[in-house]
Amino acid sequence: MNLFGQVNTAIKKYSMLSANDRVLIGLSGGPDSVCLFHVLNNLKSEYKLSLHAIYIDHGLRPDEIPVEIEFCKTLCENLGVPFITKSIDVKSYAKEYGLNKQEAARELRYKVFEAVALEIGSNRIALAHNADDQAETFFMRLLRGAGQKGLSGIPAVRGKIIRPLIEIERKKIEEFLDNISQSFIVDSSNLKKDYFRNWLRLAVMPEFKRQNPELIRTISRISEIIREEDNYLELIVTKTLMKLIPKKTDRTIELFLVPLETMDRVILRRVLRRAIDAVNGLRGIGFVHIEDIIALVKKGNSGDRIYLPKGVRVIKGYSTLILTSEQPLKLGAYSLNVPEELALKESGILITSSFADSPEILCDGKLNIIIDADRIKLPLLVRARKSGDLFYPFGFGKRKKLQDFFVDEKIPRDERDSIPIVLSGNDIVWIAGYRADERFKVTAKTKKIALLEIKPLR
Repeated sequence: MNLFGQVNTAIKKYSMLSANDRVLIGLSGGPDSVCLFHVLNNLKSEYKLSLHAIYIDHGLRPDEIPVEIEFCKTLCENLGVPFITKSIDVKSYAKEYGLNKQEAARELRYKVFEAVALEIGSNRIALAHNADDQAETFFMRLLRGAGQKGLSGIPAVRGKIIRPLIEIERKKIEEFLDNISQSFIVDSSNLKKDYFRNWLRLAVMPEFKRQNPELIRTISRISEIIREEDNYLELIVTKTLMKLIPKKTDRTIELFLVPLETMDRVILRRVLRRAIDAVNGLRGIGFVHIEDIIALVKKGNSGDRIYLPKGVRVIKGYSTLILTSEQPLKLGAYSLNVPEELALKESGILITSSFADSPEILCDGKLNIIIDADRIKLPLLVRARKSGDLFYPFGFGKRKKLQDFFVDEKIPRDERDSIPIVLSGNDIVWIAGYRADERFKVTAKTKKIALLEIKPLR
């Protein structure tokens, strides 16, 4: 089978083209893109294609760019294909977003492809990645410790993007161009071993091929198998995840715990990865963090949490696992008289105060307390903690720093600013929900009793 037939087989295998498609071809002047250009032009009548070609100037090789543009322009004119040129500023983009030049060039390039395709009405963007690119990508990702998804390689189809040459080896492409006496441009940057891919291509792959002449086909088959298995697992994950999410926002996602705790790690790892990818505010969590989250799910207790980079917190609740990058709310300052009710939205609670008739009221000392009403100054102040706060914990007998109390009580640091601190003047009366202050306790001499309690805010 000739090259046209091989490419057409791949096109049909992956459903890359349909009749009357409008295709934007990435054309650099290199052998791969020139081959792609000829192949699609040859198939134009079969699929009734409308073709455009685009050259993107990365601004990195100013001495070579004019020659490449002129070459591509002439090629397009000879075959009657409209030609477009666009420029991108790779250096500035890389600096602004902290990327290397290759990453920046790739991101910008794809943005231009999408924008131009939309502008001219193309529903397909054809790129010239070949089987050698696939093998190189496999080894690059393997060396970087990629998982199954990474090792599945470059997809033949992704959205509008199609890669008709993905199963064609580079040597076949060069033979094809030689047979039709078609010249091409050699990008000088592809000859430098400074870049990881170039080093792999120029120094490593030839040695691998000497050991296994069928290496490219072998890796293509492996990548395809991995990709098929990955797609199958992703279908399972999609179905699983749909039943797991009770709540989701742009910065938070909750997952039901019971299925997670008994889920196989292979699926759990993927479920967590997909859940994180679905929330913009959680992007950037890596493999090591996923393993930490799994440990929390499998071994953690209710209320346990882990703190990840970029302000992300993962909290194991009673029934859900919460992944969030939302910053905890800090309690404002409020006054509280007796009797009165005070709703604290930041804390999600209601504080009620009233006068009690008898010290025999059953109180737990945390959610509700009784105090000597004659010792307090009204109105009481309710606020968040402050640096240097001190109090005398009930039953402890001596003064203690509030910070030390929080640590001893194992109160998560992201909850501490929403815990109401009730004060009389400058003296702490009650750490609402945790402990009263010894100085305001009811004694035999107490004549007037105040009851303070908290309830969930509804």
